[in-house]
Formats: sequence, structure tokens, C-alpha cells
Amino acid sequence: MKAPRIKTSNKYQQSTSEKRQGKAKHRIRPAKPAPAVAPSLSADPTAGVFRYEAQIASTCAAIGISVSEFSELRRRATAAKATAYCRYSRFRVGATLLCTAPENDDKAAAAGEGGQDDDEVVVGVVRGPGRTVYVPGANVENASYPVGTCAERVALGTAVTSGIRTFRAIAVATDISPPASPCGMCRQFIREFCTMKTPIIMFDKNSDYVVMTVDQLLPMSFGPDALPPPGAPGV
Repeated sequence: MKAPRIKTSNKYQQSTSEKRQGKAKHRIRPAKPAPAVAPSLSADPTAGVFRYEAQIASTCAAIGISVSEFSELRRRATAAKATAYCRYSRFRVGATLLCTAPENDDKAAAAGEGGQDDDEVVVGVVRGPGRTVYVPGANVENASYPVGTCAERVALGTAVTSGIRTFRAIAVATDISPPASPCGMCRQFIREFCTMKTPIIMFDKNSDYVVMTVDQLLPMSFGPDALPPPGAPGV
């Protein structure tokens, strides 16, 4: 004897079908979108070079130096890192000053004599065209940490003791990215000898750079102009 067939209503069949379809839909995973690709700036591979050169030309026009002087600052500041004595921090810093030697100043001229035409001589006080002088420096550390001297102060000390007092630009180079700026002590040291509009060009490990003036790095600063001249009676 056959078991009687139990009939289900259309409503029950419809509900069961919808549940099955719902589960099936739940199991379907949407396809992952393709990873986004950064669009190329230009099909021309040299376009980036041209834009970088145009940016440098614009920077030089704004801060009052030539493109060749900018290139020398970058090259010499980067090379100066190799002379750093940084056995404790392992953080190399190179600096180079773009200076103007005083007229008829034999000391400054002798300090930079004989190296400007040698591409291999990058580190050292070098006389450029006319009265232009490049003065390098690198950080020198000490076992008594506070005694260490930063690259900017080494370069400025060398320049000042060579009789140089006119500084057109300062370049600083490090092995990190983005560029690192001079520390607070160096900013005050720079303030002693440079005008508030002196540009400081900071290069990172990729030669990308940031430019700021002394006034921007050390606003509302205290300098020699705030003191009475030497020999003046006290107020």
C-alpha cells in the first residue's frame, strides 16, 4: 500500500524556493575590482626631467642664484656627507655654503684656490667664478653627545674664520626622505651671520628639496641687531 502523497501549497513551495535562491545569492561573492594603477604623467619618459629642471629654474629665480650654483650646492652638500663623523647616531649630514668672498681678501681666495675645475674635488673650500666661494661642512659627533657639532655650524665656522661674511645660500643634505631641516641650535647660529632672507635648501636622499628662508625657520628671532653695538654704553 502506497503512502499517501502530501500536497504542499503553492505558498509553501514559493517560500522554500525563495529561501534557496537567497542562500545561493549569499554564497555568490562579487569579483574583486582590479587594482588601481597610477596614471602616467606623460608618455614621454623625459617629461619628468624637464619638469624637474623647470622647477629648479623657478626656484633659482625666486632665491637669486643661478641653476649652476644650485647644482653645485646640491653636489657638494651631498658629497660632504661622506666626511661626517657620526659613529653614534649614524645620521650623516652634509652642508655647503654659497658665499661671496670679500674684495681683495687673500685669505678667502687662498682657501678656495685650485679646486674649481676638478670634478673629483667636491669636498673642500672651493673658489668658484668671480668672488664665489663654496664652503662645505659635515656633522662631527662626540662621546659626550652634547659636544657634537652639526654640519651647518662646521661650515659656518670654517667660512667665518676664513674672513667670509656674505652668505647667499645654504644647502643641507641627509640620507632620509622627506628632507630634514637644521636643528634649533643651528638655526640660531645661522641667524648670527645670515640675513633673514637667506635661503636654506634642504635635500633628501633622492635629491628632492625644500627651500625656506631664515625668517621662516626662525620667526621672531633674536640676533645681533637686537643688541647694542660693541663698545656702546649700556642702556
